[in-house]
Amino acid sequence: MKIKLEILQHQTDALTAIGKAFPGMDTMSHDPDANYIYANPLINYRYNDKANIDIKMETGTGKTYVYTRMMYEMYQKYGLFKFVIAVPSPSIKEGTRSFISSDYAKQHFSEFYENTRIQLNVINAGDFSARSGRRNFPAQLSEFVEATRQNANQIEVLLVNQGMLHSKSMHRDDYDQTLLGGETSPIKAIAATRPVVIIDEPQRFPRGKKYYEDIEEMNPQLIVRFGATFPETTTGRGKNKVTKVDYYRGEPQFNLDAVDSFNQGLVKGIDIDYPDMPEEQANNWYKVKQVKAKELVLTKGGKDYPLNVGENLADVDAGFEGNITYAGGTDRELSNGLALSKDMKLIPGTFAENYQDEIISQALDCHFKAEEENFLRLNSGENAPKIKTLSLFFIDSISSFRGENSGKGWLAQHFEDILTKKLKKLIDRFELAIDDREKEYRSFLQATLKSLQSEHQDVYAGYFSEDRGNSDDDIQAEVDDILKNKEKLLSFKDHKGKWITRRFLFSKWTLREGWDNPNVFVIAKLRTSGSEISKIQEVGRGLRLPVDETGHRLSQDEWPSRLSFLIGYDEQNFAEKLVGEINTDSPIKLNQDELTEDMIKLIVKVKQQTNPQFNENQLLDDLDDHNVITRSNKFKDEVKLDGQTMSGYDALCQLYPELEQQTRVAQGKVRDKNSKDNTVVKLRKQNWQQLKNLWLQLAKRQMIRFDPSVNKDAETVAWNVFNDSDNKIFVLQRPQMVHQEVDTTSGNAIVKETQADYSTEYLTMKYGKFLKILAKQTDLSVNLLNNLMIKAIKRLRNNTNYINEKTLGNLIRTFNNQFNERIKTSYSYEPLKFSASTSIYNAEKHEFVDSIPASVLGVYQSNSTSDEKYLYDRPPLRYDSADPELKILQRSYGPKLSVFGKLPKKAIKIPRFDNGTTTPDFIFKIEHGSKPIYLVIETKAENMRLGDEEIRIIQQKYFDHLKESGVYYQMATSEQEVHDLINKLENGELN
Repeated sequence: MKIKLEILQHQTDALTAIGKAFPGMDTMSHDPDANYIYANPLINYRYNDKANIDIKMETGTGKTYVYTRMMYEMYQKYGLFKFVIAVPSPSIKEGTRSFISSDYAKQHFSEFYENTRIQLNVINAGDFSARSGRRNFPAQLSEFVEATRQNANQIEVLLVNQGMLHSKSMHRDDYDQTLLGGETSPIKAIAATRPVVIIDEPQRFPRGKKYYEDIEEMNPQLIVRFGATFPETTTGRGKNKVTKVDYYRGEPQFNLDAVDSFNQGLVKGIDIDYPDMPEEQANNWYKVKQVKAKELVLTKGGKDYPLNVGENLADVDAGFEGNITYAGGTDRELSNGLALSKDMKLIPGTFAENYQDEIISQALDCHFKAEEENFLRLNSGENAPKIKTLSLFFIDSISSFRGENSGKGWLAQHFEDILTKKLKKLIDRFELAIDDREKEYRSFLQATLKSLQSEHQDVYAGYFSEDRGNSDDDIQAEVDDILKNKEKLLSFKDHKGKWITRRFLFSKWTLREGWDNPNVFVIAKLRTSGSEISKIQEVGRGLRLPVDETGHRLSQDEWPSRLSFLIGYDEQNFAEKLVGEINTDSPIKLNQDELTEDMIKLIVKVKQQTNPQFNENQLLDDLDDHNVITRSNKFKDEVKLDGQTMSGYDALCQLYPELEQQTRVAQGKVRDKNSKDNTVVKLRKQNWQQLKNLWLQLAKRQMIRFDPSVNKDAETVAWNVFNDSDNKIFVLQRPQMVHQEVDTTSGNAIVKETQADYSTEYLTMKYGKFLKILAKQTDLSVNLLNNLMIKAIKRLRNNTNYINEKTLGNLIRTFNNQFNERIKTSYSYEPLKFSASTSIYNAEKHEFVDSIPASVLGVYQSNSTSDEKYLYDRPPLRYDSADPELKILQRSYGPKLSVFGKLPKKAIKIPRFDNGTTTPDFIFKIEHGSKPIYLVIETKAENMRLGDEEIRIIQQKYFDHLKESGVYYQMATSEQEVHDLINKLENGELN
């Protein structure tokens, strides 16, 4: 497969705007160096900011293409042949290099600029390394500087990132060779060539700051900036403070903003998803009050929780799983790599492995939904070319992906397990496929599963900054595929006809900028990125419109495409922030109090596209006729329009909808499927009344009474844990130092990294604090724990260095796991004398509620036919999982079933022995002689997760004491299983 670059109208418009804004060439100059063969010819108004050009283009719309073609245009028209491209980071530099040097780009531009080529010179870290005791210039720098106009049909381009541009190597002047016969400083040598400088991502090069000063030192004749965001300047203070975007000429010479990009279909639409979380967990959050290199302060409910470097977040809240400590340093990071910032919100529940599994599972569901559509291409004509579907996962820790000794980290293993189960289900679904394309898709899925289960799987890959220069062949192959082999990632088969199954990519934010692939349809953030970067930038890796297997780019009209963006609950307002960013990007600020000059100009401009005679006077006359504005263009408070009363601003928008269409992202372009709303579901009271007798019993509170043997069991488990027979619980903890060095022995500069203990001292904890946390997290007495610790330390030759946070975490985790396993059946439920309200029942009034929030019944909805036996008004149906929940709800049942329905969250509140409550999913009332049967169902997917069996045991124990009332409990994994149970109960086959 070969990517085909195509001429797009908005890119052509950008090039036209550059051509109009270009100041022209100075052909009348008397400068004696005007014809200096090593330098660009002279430009009018050179070295003047007012001659510089700003091109605003949203992420994903092809600004790299535009500035690459601009260089060809300027060479062909004006003879300008030396350009410097300045980018913010090495990753963006790599992306730019990859595009300009790609075969498909060279092929495309050769069609317009015959026999003209770009000589791309890239300066990287390590290129200035001294060799043989001499300090020489890198060859690529020398080639750029000393190339002359006599090199026919060759454009010289120097590509450099801001860190390299600002480095000492670029500014020093003590090299052992010269350029241009006398220059000993790289930056001055570049300046002598009178370059045209292209700045990519201008907000990272603000005027007056150090990186822009480096740009100025190159003494460019002309600067052309390309970006979605530009730097801002602030003047005045207090009420007189004014902040505005810093454009060279006061405004960009071409403006393709975010609103236009989405509304014109130049990028994908976006769907935001996040797994919901129990209210109790969601409300348990901490704010970062202060974050310093050596100390972190969290706050909750007015109480501060200070943590020094090395201290465990579980000391603050046991919900922070994974033995996470504060690492501090200049990056202010946690030990899992999460960068912290002031006022950031941390929800302990999002740190749990099972929560990340939920995001992975939802991401894979989104992936396969998109993949099936893109592969089969239904309704696109016969044999429409397939579209490869890619998914990108951002994770917080390389160790969770790559384990020790070339093994797999826990995250990679979990991903494989979840992916394997979903692949098997899909393969089974297409087992009876008749259509050739469906058979082909099944073959693709089978090849994926086979590769995933092989020793060297080729289905998913990772790229991390630590991978640069990695000697592991498999890892290096993954990195090359991700960074350099874009066309391979977009292809379905290799030259031998073998399926290319790699389509799941993992990165630790390294791919957040610079890298892009048009066929990313899913991005999943398994943890918040921490820093408050632009939301548009975060989704930017997946905004580009896709290409099919022939390399053809698919417009939204041709094939509507959307990006699924999955996040954690701690970023649930992401969609709102993203829409806000998009709308704020509009150059026109809407004023709901008065009709501004900018609003008038915008309406006139848009109307003139269809009615060239339309002007400002016509607009104002029309608004006057409708009594919308006053003489001073203020909006009137009340306006009557088409029989309705509204504000003057609303009337304007109704008369001229173009105003908001041009300044607001269209509805549906960014969707939040899990967004909280005020939707309620009404109960069918007559049906719920049939459950009243049962509910009077369910409403009675229950107390857990543990067996008398539990205390003895706790001591027994504690003795076993502290004995540490495997020598895995009591461990030593020592700080690590990471050492990096640049190695050039292979001819390429690579960074080698090693880790070693940097201190002979061990990290320890104060014994009092150690005991206090241990007692709190295990519910064991301090006296017992103290005795156990004395014995353990004595066994360890009185080495108190074992009293540290790692040992503490091991003790708490191991004890709780073993104790819970031991006592999970060693208790009973004892009814209390009072009832309590739940989400479905008001205990004070002894009646069911009228309605419930839709979200407690299910986060998704589906249209359905009405069913008089259902417990709520329908349609729509609310559910949490398509299989089996939705299938159970959509199934029809026999005449003996009088009522049925889904139970809302916290409808019963069964106490759990390990804290918290649980509620099953469904209830069915079956008529059976004089005594009805109540079937209570807990649903789980066939691939049950750890803890599902525990829930079954808890619920089974609870409902066993209601058997006399006709309650039958069962856990089910399919709608057929439920249907069969109902039939058996109706026929009296089960007791």
